[in-house]
Amino acid sequence: MSELRVVLCTFPDAAVARQIGTVLVEKQYAACLNLLPAVESIYLWKSKVEAGSETLAIIKTSAARLGELEAELTRLHPYEVPEFVALEPSHISESYAKWVLESVG
Repeated sequence: MSELRVVLCTFPDAAVARQIGTVLVEKQYAACLNLLPAVESIYLWKSKVEAGSETLAIIKTSAARLGELEAELTRLHPYEVPEFVALEPSHISESYAKWVLESVG
């Protein structure tokens, strides 16, 4: 089902990810988020190599809600440039895809 999208986004910690994730689910921009705390990130920021611990969120939504999800996530996120990488899965079980799409309206 090509309507489902999986979005990757990092947060400074699990508490912030949980708080923002709850809003995204309540507003039906996302069906669910999986939070993976203690992800180590190494990245280039303002011409300097940085490293730090973050929480990765795997967010499930629909293609139709992707723009709204990105706008709300950007509005709520504490980072100047939040990660927002949307993936289109090549295969999803029919029952799971149905649940995600129903959950985001």
